Amino acid sequence: GVTPPYNEPDLARLLDTYSVDAAFIVTPHVLHHDQTVACMEAGLDVLLEKPMVMNAVEAKHLIAIQQQTGRTLVVAFQGSLSPNVRTASAMLQAGKLGRLLSISATVWQGWGPNTAGTWRQVPAMAGGGFLFDTGAHMLNTVVDLAGEDFAEVAAWLDNNGRDVETMGVVMGRLQSGPWVTMHGCGETINTWGSEIQVFCTGGILRTGIWGERLQMQRKAGPPRFNKVKVPESLGVWQQFLAVRNGEIPNPSPPEVGLRMARLYDAIKASAAQDGQPVQLQ
Repeated sequence: GVTPPYNEPDLARLLDTYSVDAAFIVTPHVLHHDQTVACMEAGLDVLLEKPMVMNAVEAKHLIAIQQQTGRTLVVAFQGSLSPNVRTASAMLQAGKLGRLLSISATVWQGWGPNTAGTWRQVPAMAGGGFLFDTGAHMLNTVVDLAGEDFAEVAAWLDNNGRDVETMGVVMGRLQSGPWVTMHGCGETINTWGSEIQVFCTGGILRTGIWGERLQMQRKAGPPRFNKVKVPESLGVWQQFLAVRNGEIPNPSPPEVGLRMARLYDAIKASAAQDGQPVQLQ
């Protein structure tokens, strides 16, 4: 029963004409960089949908603008904003499960058939396919849990007759040595789901790319996974407001977007060379 607000299709006119408190940008990926720059230069704090930008070059420029303007920029990665992933990451960094050995991640969705004919399968607008869209959550959460960047990756992508990739397999090595495998299947039945397993010398963690759960099995405990208690989630928008108000540190700053952009750029470079390993700078 509430009258919807007026829709102003011209962002420049909106910023010049109206009193705006903050921006939540949920447009096609190709528009993210310029729209976020315009909003921050207009004095707005921004909550920006993933993937943050199209590539690492745009990501570096966006970080520079954020630093120049001093505005708050939160990237809406549900994993980085999830209490489950934040708790898991803290446990791993504190060594509570021993030394990190390897990470395995999988995401699946009927993405290819369900996004056919939309901007998500137009390379110039989307910047990539399934691994850059839904799969962006997997890339981001895996690196969040690892707590470090990749040293090198080898990748294979398959378009399945479409204009962007809908399936992919990535093998990588972290800077400190542990191995990571990631698999994305966007051509399966009309469903979606994910699984991440983190293997350590003292236990195993299970979560999802969106941080939808957290389970743990310890070396000295019973041979089953048990749910890990975590704080209640504030939700993406409420966390953005809390960051904006200075109540919590930013769990998903633009540096997270740069990290993911560098990884995807390396994945594309390796796939273009039929899986030849690519070093990350």
